[in-house]
This record gives sequence, C-alpha cells and structure tokens, in this order.
Amino acid sequence: MKELVNKLERLSQVAVTELLTKLETKLDADVFTYYGEIVNGVERNVKDIIEALAKDPNKHQAIYVFLTTPGGSLTPVQRMVDILRHFYSEVNFIVPDYAYSAGTIWCMSGDNIYMNYYSSLGPIDPQVQSKDGKLVAALGYLDKINELLEKAKSNELSQAEFLILKDFDLAELRSYEQAKELAVDMLKKWLTKYKFKDWTTHSADGSPVTLEEKEARALEIANKLSDNNVWKSHGRPIGIQVLTEDLHLKIIDYEQDSELNDIISEYYDALSEYIRSHNYSGFFQTRLFI
Repeated sequence: MKELVNKLERLSQVAVTELLTKLETKLDADVFTYYGEIVNGVERNVKDIIEALAKDPNKHQAIYVFLTTPGGSLTPVQRMVDILRHFYSEVNFIVPDYAYSAGTIWCMSGDNIYMNYYSSLGPIDPQVQSKDGKLVAALGYLDKINELLEKAKSNELSQAEFLILKDFDLAELRSYEQAKELAVDMLKKWLTKYKFKDWTTHSADGSPVTLEEKEARALEIANKLSDNNVWKSHGRPIGIQVLTEDLHLKIIDYEQDSELNDIISEYYDALSEYIRSHNYSGFFQTRLFI
C-alpha cells in the first residue's frame, strides 16, 4: 500500500512539473510559482529557490511569477522584488485566481501583469503585527480611529468609543500609518520604474511622457488602491475591467491567447489539486524545485 501511495505521489509531482515546463515553453521564460500567504522570513526560501534557478544552464532572461496569495507583510515583498530583479532583466506576473493586498503591491513591481476575467487583485491594505502578535489590516484600524476622532470633534463620541480611543496605543497607530505610507511609496516607485518604463509618449498627441508625469500617475493609482472609502473591504476583488477602465492600468488579458489560457488553466487546476491533497498552506515551484 505504501509503495502505491509513493508511486501516485511521484506521478502527481511529474504531472504538475510537466505542466509548468509546458508553460515555460509557451512563454519562453522561467516560471516561479508562489502560492500562499506572504509571511516574514519567506524571502529566504525564495532567495534559495531563485538562486538555484539562476544557476541553471537553461536559465532565461525573463521570469514569470505565477502568483496566488491573500497578501501579508510588506517586508518580504521588498526583498523578493530585489531578488528577482538581481537575476532577471524582465519580471512578469500571472494571476490565475487572486493576489490581494501585499500580493497586489508585488504585482505592481512587474513589467507586465497577466490576468483574465476571473483573476483579481485587491486594495493595498498591508498587514502589520499588533502588540498582541496578531497580523491586522492597517487601513481598517486607521479608518476606525479617524472615524472616532471625527466623532470626538463633533461631541458625538459614546462612552464606549471614548474608552477605545483613550486606550489605543499611539505607537501602534503610527506603525499602521507607516505601513500605509510604505505601501504607497513602494507602489509609486515600482510602477514608475518598471510598469511604466515603456510609456514614453502620450497617445493623444505623441508628446513625450516625463518622469514627473509617470510618478504622478503612479501616485494616483497608489492612493486610489489604498482608499478604503472606495473599496470598503480589505478583501474586495478588483478585476481586470476595473483595473483597465477605472485605474487605466495596462493589464494583459491572457484569455486572448487561447493556447496560453488553456495551459494556465490546466496547470492551475492540477496545482490546486496537488496543494489541496497535501493540505499545504504554502507552496513554491520551479522546474527544479517542488
């Protein structure tokens, strides 16, 4: 029985790896699959995996991050961007399902983002560690505190709300503010440097696009994605139509390439089943690692 289980396990691994290789062939690029929360310390694992891939004689100049994540901490995102950019001249992202919060910010560091009608990004609401050690969504806390402060100004604060406001740790509040500021700064920097690098002329009149215009456009997108008054929820899905029409972001709809769409769907289905069957909370894969 044990031998049968091991055999099925090997067959399952081979099948998932063959589908990833098929995707690499189609894209003519390396593929790195990241599935799971973005937690502090994960960047060390990513560093080892990407370094091994970079040493492979068949390494490409471009890499696609096949990303599914509910979000998490910003610190590993910064370091993982540095890792990928150190070894690759082009970094793209494929989002077959969802990449929320810190995952959305990570996507914005790419040269291109590939999505289809089902794919979703989300508001940039970074998670920070509270004083009791729990990860909390920073913007939700900031919005609530600002709401209580406005009520205090107009003498509408209840006794219970007064006690909440009175006992809130100002240092903790500042850490939430800094997390929001960092998220906006990262998104502004990466959009300007990578996503907008080929935006050189205005489509309306052909005039050159200045660095200041790129930065202003990136800041506009960052501020809108971090506005809870717009999205209402940390986990609200933002699809390709909203991203392209409302935020005016250039997103590649991979469904327009039927072959690529089929390969991505086939790989993601097999990948999801493999992860589910092993009850993994997080999962990485390249052609050299599973």
